[in-house]
Amino acid sequence: MEKGALFEKVEKIKMLYRVLIMAGTLVVLGGIFAWLAYLPMADDIAKTEQEVSKLEQKLNQVVVKARAEKKLQAEYAEADLQFQEALKLLPNTKEIPALLRTITQMGTDSQLDFILFSPQRETVQDFYMEIPVSIEVNGTYNNVAVFFDKVGKMERIVNILNVSMTPVKERSTILNTKCDAVTYRFKGEIDASRKGVQKTSK
Repeated sequence: MEKGALFEKVEKIKMLYRVLIMAGTLVVLGGIFAWLAYLPMADDIAKTEQEVSKLEQKLNQVVVKARAEKKLQAEYAEADLQFQEALKLLPNTKEIPALLRTITQMGTDSQLDFILFSPQRETVQDFYMEIPVSIEVNGTYNNVAVFFDKVGKMERIVNILNVSMTPVKERSTILNTKCDAVTYRFKGEIDASRKGVQKTSK
């Protein structure tokens, strides 16, 4: 058949039929493509989408954990800093004799006469040791107050407890003052020293 005759026959077909034929052809071609190309890959695509979804979930979990870890690290660093600052207020074992000498010097500078200055046995607490010192001095009320004020302003923690005052003589302005000066040290030093002794004994 000649091309001219073919075109004449096509031109005789109504426009509606032409559109329908073209649409049908596209549908058939689309079906062939889906059958030959898309459908075989559909399972792979679905699996890939699932893997991507799982990876996104894992990534989100990692991000959340990383943020939580950074927060914990920051909180730990802050707590450790506060702990180290607190330790500075507790004298270590080597500092105790010097600390006690400082206290007696403060009493002398406050014009007090020491009758008794006797360190007592240490008392074990949760994470620290209490080191009480029995003190007895003679002096005026103002001198005793100055002494207590100096002790209270020390960098190391020293508490004055169990204070009693009585005149050395009737109507005397000189008071006999008895009290306990309690300082503290970090309990961990005992454990460390014991470990060292054990290692040495082996």
